[in-house]
Amino acid sequence: MSLKPHLTISPAVQSALDAGRPVVALESTIITHGMPYPQNLEMARNVERVIADNGAVPATIAIMDGKFMVGTTAADLERLAQTGGVAAKASRRDVAALLASGQVAGTTVATTMMAAEAAGIRMFATGGIGGVHRGAETTFDISADLEELGRTQVAVVCAGAKSILDIAKTLEVLESKGVPVLGFGTDDFPAFWARKSRGKVDHRVDDAAAAAKVIALQFELGLGGVLVANPIPESAGLDAAEIETRIAAAIADAEAQGVGRKELTPFLLKRIFELTAGKSLVANIALVENNARVAAQIAVALAK
Repeated sequence: MSLKPHLTISPAVQSALDAGRPVVALESTIITHGMPYPQNLEMARNVERVIADNGAVPATIAIMDGKFMVGTTAADLERLAQTGGVAAKASRRDVAALLASGQVAGTTVATTMMAAEAAGIRMFATGGIGGVHRGAETTFDISADLEELGRTQVAVVCAGAKSILDIAKTLEVLESKGVPVLGFGTDDFPAFWARKSRGKVDHRVDDAAAAAKVIALQFELGLGGVLVANPIPESAGLDAAEIETRIAAAIADAEAQGVGRKELTPFLLKRIFELTAGKSLVANIALVENNARVAAQIAVALAK
């Protein structure tokens, strides 16, 4: 199986890859499903700018017009942002159908990793990974992101797992899949909007060079992906107890309305935005930009 014939790589990204310059992949479900318009477009532009300002080339990835777009144009970003919630959400199982239909789709962590690896991109910045949903012991709702991290050689910088998830179980699955969790300047596994959860990382790295050394060896050994857990900036973090109350209320609303499967995460993020009077969105944007900065710095160190 080869994904490469189904990629359209932008000239800027291809030029950087050919020259061995640092490139950072970006997902697109955060644009299509994670934030409302026009905040999603502003965020996408700012994150690309942060990566460029830190010495790397941004490569936003999406499915558009029957291809994986690796590196989107300004017009592509505008289209993704305006398409918003009517775009498809592409996980691994959806790829063939979406490529065949020519639909516009935001790529999840899993599908962004797939396309990034096929293009030769080793660093990827996102907000928070998917994981094991609360109540998964009865629903079996576990994100494909975890499986992809276990088999795809891409390093993912994130602010931990989304707080709406069962973080303890998520860490257990990551361990089972052999995915090393590196804490960037922290011993605590972050919980997206909050800087800490009750979980711990596997290993701590305190700068980009140390992270790059581990990532390079992981890939040299053929051991799959790496998760770099980078806490939300202290000034932007939300109170853990307060956000937990809002999450519980959002989950109750989802259950009452029968929302589940791939619609659950977008529903919860939107509901939490409403319940926090927009504070969750401000925090989300801050953590994504912070992850982009760190990913670019690690990509630069890897390129050296």
